[in-house]
Amino acid sequence: MIPTTTIGAYPKPAGVPITDWFSAEPDPEGVVDYTSSYSSELDAVPDAEERFRAAVAEVIADQVDAGIDVVTDGEARRENYVHHQCRHLAGFDFTRLARHRMRGTVEAQLPRIVGPVGFERSPLVHEYEVAQSLSPRPVKVTVPGPMTIADSTVDEHYDDPVALGADLAAALNGQIVELAAAGCRYIQVDEPVMARRPDQALAHGIEHLARCFYRVPAEVTRVVHCCCGYPRHLDDPDYPKADRAAYLRLAPAIDEAPIDQISIEDAHRHNDLAALLPLFAETTVVLGVVAIADSRVETVAEVEARLRSALEHLPPERLVAAPDCGLGYLPRDLARAKLSVLTEAAAGGRAGQ
Repeated sequence: MIPTTTIGAYPKPAGVPITDWFSAEPDPEGVVDYTSSYSSELDAVPDAEERFRAAVAEVIADQVDAGIDVVTDGEARRENYVHHQCRHLAGFDFTRLARHRMRGTVEAQLPRIVGPVGFERSPLVHEYEVAQSLSPRPVKVTVPGPMTIADSTVDEHYDDPVALGADLAAALNGQIVELAAAGCRYIQVDEPVMARRPDQALAHGIEHLARCFYRVPAEVTRVVHCCCGYPRHLDDPDYPKADRAAYLRLAPAIDEAPIDQISIEDAHRHNDLAALLPLFAETTVVLGVVAIADSRVETVAEVEARLRSALEHLPPERLVAAPDCGLGYLPRDLARAKLSVLTEAAAGGRAGQ
C-alpha cells in the first residue's frame, strides 16, 4: 500500500466567514484582491473561532473517511496560503495594497513589504493543535516559501531578491521551529514559484528553502510542494502553467537539499517519469495523481496505472500518492470522490509489484 496525503487547501465548509483565494472575483479591470476583506470579515463574526474549529473538523473527517494517511486542516482559516502567514511577520503592510503581476499571469492587489522582514508571532501552533486534537491521523501544516511570498507581495524595501529571500527564510524558520516544538511531525513549505523561475531557484531559492528547515529535528518530515500553478477557475485547461521541464532542472539540487519529500504535480500533465524520477536518488516523491481543477473524477484504474509507472523508477518506500495541489476549486462532493479514488488506487498500486 502506498501512503497518501493531501497538499493543503480543501473546499471550505458552509459557515466559514472569509472569502478565500478560490472565490475572490476580479474587478472590472481584471485585477484580483485576494486579501483585503479578511480582517473586516473576521470582525463581523464574533464566533469565528468556533466556526473555524467546526470547519476543520469537517475537512479532516472527509479526508479520514476517504482513507488519507496524513491530512491537513484544509487551510480552513486562511484567505489564501500565502498572506495568512505574512500577516504574522514583521515588515508587511496590509493597509494599503499595491498592484502587481503575480506569477507572471494575474494582475492583483497585494500587500507591500515596507521594512525588514522578521519573525514576530505565528498562528501555526494554535492551528496545528486544534487540528491535531480533531484528527486520528497525523496533521501536516503548510507554510509558503520565500520565493512564493516574494512573488505574492510587492517589495518596497529591499530591491534585492537574495537579501529578501534570506530574511524571509529566517522568519519562516522561526514559525517552523515553533511548530516542530509543538509536536507537528509533517511540515510542508509551498514553493510553486520555483517551477516558474528555476534559474532563481538554483541560484539562491533552494538554499533559502533549506534555511527554512534549519534546526528542525530529524523526526520531522520536511516536505516541499512545487506545483506548476493554479488555474483561474475549474476546468480551465489553457491556463499558462510553469514549464514542466523545470522539474528536470530542479530535481538534482532538490535531491541534495535537506528535504525529505518533494511534492510535484503529474495529473494535470504527465511528466516523463523515466527521465524525472531517477533524479531523486534520496528524496521521497509525493506524486500528484488526481487533478485539482478538473471536474472529471479519475478512475481507480487510471490512477493505479500511473502509480505503477512511478514504481518502475522509485522504490515503494519513496513514493507517496496525493492530489496535484490543493482541492479548493472543487465542490466538496468531487473532492471527496477524488480522494476516495486516490486511496483505493494507492491501496492497489504496491500490490501489483
